[in-house]
Amino acid sequence: MEASLPAGWTLAASSFNWTPDIIKAERTPQDIVTDIAASGVADVVEVEPGSLWRSFPAPQDLEVDAFREELKAAGGRVSILGCSLDDYTTTTERRTTGQRLEFLVPQFDAARRVGATGVRLPIGQAGPELLELVQPLLHDLDLVLFEEIQGQQDPRNPRVQPALDHIAALDDPRIRVLVDISMLMPALPVSYLDELARGGVSPVLCNRLESEWKDPATNDAIMAALRSGTVPPRIHTLFMNLLIRFGRSDAADLKEILPLVGGFHLKFWDLDDADQRVSGPIEELGHLLAQEGFTGTLTSEWGGHEWLRDDPSEMTRRHLALAAKSLA
Repeated sequence: MEASLPAGWTLAASSFNWTPDIIKAERTPQDIVTDIAASGVADVVEVEPGSLWRSFPAPQDLEVDAFREELKAAGGRVSILGCSLDDYTTTTERRTTGQRLEFLVPQFDAARRVGATGVRLPIGQAGPELLELVQPLLHDLDLVLFEEIQGQQDPRNPRVQPALDHIAALDDPRIRVLVDISMLMPALPVSYLDELARGGVSPVLCNRLESEWKDPATNDAIMAALRSGTVPPRIHTLFMNLLIRFGRSDAADLKEILPLVGGFHLKFWDLDDADQRVSGPIEELGHLLAQEGFTGTLTSEWGGHEWLRDDPSEMTRRHLALAAKSLA
């Protein structure tokens, strides 16, 4: 699958894609994630430890070691481990910087123990003070910390830019950016639009979302619908994707930050690609990365299981095939 990709580009699959199976609990999370490699979907796996290990956020060595050996026996390895940073000890009491570091250290140790090359946090959550403490730990453990941007977190977003500027100023290859291409959506997923229509969103707004998604003014229409109370409560969470998880950027908007980027989430929602709304952004990204000499992981991540009931393995196989073709 990767034979025609440039050297240094690694296709992977995120265990997040199998969230519905993990929730069903018909098999153990370890078996489900190991099977990603054993069944030939992908031999490089990005792991969500919160749904994998019962002992998270302080994964126990025995649990980590057992999974590492099972995955290795299946021909797989871990790329990135998605960390969690709980900033509060209660609803009002925030952890000190030292306590935040203590919360992360067991997760970093687990990442090293499981053979991961990196760990992941949301962009800016760590902050400059904690990053200063984390830097030597990353070097000691031979890990890269990826700070993730996604959805409407455009690089010029005033809430994102300070964190990107700080990463650039650190100039440390152990602290990189991970870009989720939910930022690069020329149109909304067909299945999502269908779900909104079935959920009771007005035909007028649905038509606008379908035809004018890239128009920033569409956000005003989305907010007006929320304020008016016309969005049925049962789909509020699904509707909020429009304000958070779905972006309007173009691949060219990433050019200035590419020297900081070490990985991508090739986020997809469904596989309806009749108008290249899935493959188009990947192709554009591939051209850009080839020009910039990128090396790193490109990970299939399926967000559509929030409203679809398709088989995760089949969806991921098909998406990886589409991604490989689009990137090449």
